[in-house]
Amino acid sequence: MKTYDAIVIGAGPGGYPCAIRLAQLKQKTLCIEKEQPGGVCLNWGCIPSKALIAAAHLYEKSQAGASMGIKVSGVELDANAMQDWKEGIVKKLTGGVRSLLKGNGADLLAGTATIVGPKRVDVTLPDGSVEQIEATKGIVIATGSTTIEIPTFKFDGDAIIGAKEAVSLRRIPKRLLVIGGGVIGLELGMVYQAFGAQLTVVEALPDLLTGVDPDCTKVVERKILKRGGTIYKNAKALGYEKQKDGSVGVKIQIEGKEQTIIVDMVLVAVGMRPSSKGLGLEKVGVTVDQRGFIPTDKTGRTNVPSIYAVGDVSGPPLLAHKASKEGEIVAEVIAGHKAEKDWVAIPGAIFTDPEIATVGLTEAEAKAKGLEVIVGKFPFAALGKAMAMNETEGFVKIVADKKTKQVLGVHIVGPEASTMISEASLSLEMAAFLEDISMTIHPHPTLGESLMEAAAHAMGAAIHIANR
Repeated sequence: MKTYDAIVIGAGPGGYPCAIRLAQLKQKTLCIEKEQPGGVCLNWGCIPSKALIAAAHLYEKSQAGASMGIKVSGVELDANAMQDWKEGIVKKLTGGVRSLLKGNGADLLAGTATIVGPKRVDVTLPDGSVEQIEATKGIVIATGSTTIEIPTFKFDGDAIIGAKEAVSLRRIPKRLLVIGGGVIGLELGMVYQAFGAQLTVVEALPDLLTGVDPDCTKVVERKILKRGGTIYKNAKALGYEKQKDGSVGVKIQIEGKEQTIIVDMVLVAVGMRPSSKGLGLEKVGVTVDQRGFIPTDKTGRTNVPSIYAVGDVSGPPLLAHKASKEGEIVAEVIAGHKAEKDWVAIPGAIFTDPEIATVGLTEAEAKAKGLEVIVGKFPFAALGKAMAMNETEGFVKIVADKKTKQVLGVHIVGPEASTMISEASLSLEMAAFLEDISMTIHPHPTLGESLMEAAAHAMGAAIHIANR
């Protein structure tokens, strides 16, 4: 039986950083992966979707330059070439993960792991044979999550698809219906809308992007509608029928009334579920909650002391950057160092058009906690750099404690929101006050000035908008 200090199950954004950090800390480490290194994020999620989003943005930009004096005609989309380009990026990055593991001294093994003891794993290899491996210090579960499939819309890889298929389409549907108005549904739906698809979004809840500041969500909603899309809220997708011409008739219920919408493709994007089944957790006594998540303490440890869990499988928010940081923390703990999860807030980025990025409390959440707040808001329409980019949709909104002026949350919708949120995240981690941001000199002209202006606006001291 082979022996390691630590075994990491899963080589996604939680698993491979954990394995690398363990190896850096001189721990003999094995990382087991049943598919491709990088997990869902690198292979079918974060990276491929952002590549398609970049392509969609360029496609739209190339046709919208007339006001800037740039007239382009005959712009064509080659879906096959676009997918080949995207797959090249994924291949390069998966190869990079392999190299990073190897370069740091961690072993990578292809196979399916089953935990058979507090410190033992059986690995079914691609040839069907089983290898028994022992971990003297700990086992880390980093198996991530997978797309939820609903019974009335079973994936067929053609007319009814999930996110995995949606990032690999080599034909653009003329009419696309998205079930679910969350992050995945809106990101991918807007990609294909930009490529010319007639987009319909069906959301069961009263709002899109539940939990996001509604002021931000409204900007994205307006963009979908402006492009000719349709949004149904408080609506249910009941089922579908294939039509003789190959299209799909989707039956939906809105305010108690049923209607059928004819589309070419349905993207089911109703969320992700943790990949905790089939690991043998029941056999070793690891607690799993009703939703399939594995509860952990601040060090990432489960109820079985030698078994840890990181990333999506350990609970929300289901974010790659959270998984990576958790993986690094668990590595430190296994190596005998003192470490725990103690962040103030975890930022989130939504790559719709325009982008949304958030960190900390929304205005409503702060008030629900009984806090008195002040709010500053600065529109990109008042920012020189945004005008120069011809991208003036959206704003920066900052929420602070009215008495102390400490920053509680920042919410951005607009160009490069995903990049700008990092400064806001640091502000929350450092317990910054409004004055810390407003008095920090930001380079001009940049989009980042909008955060400085929003902080000043909250204090009634903005220069480039009225202080109402």
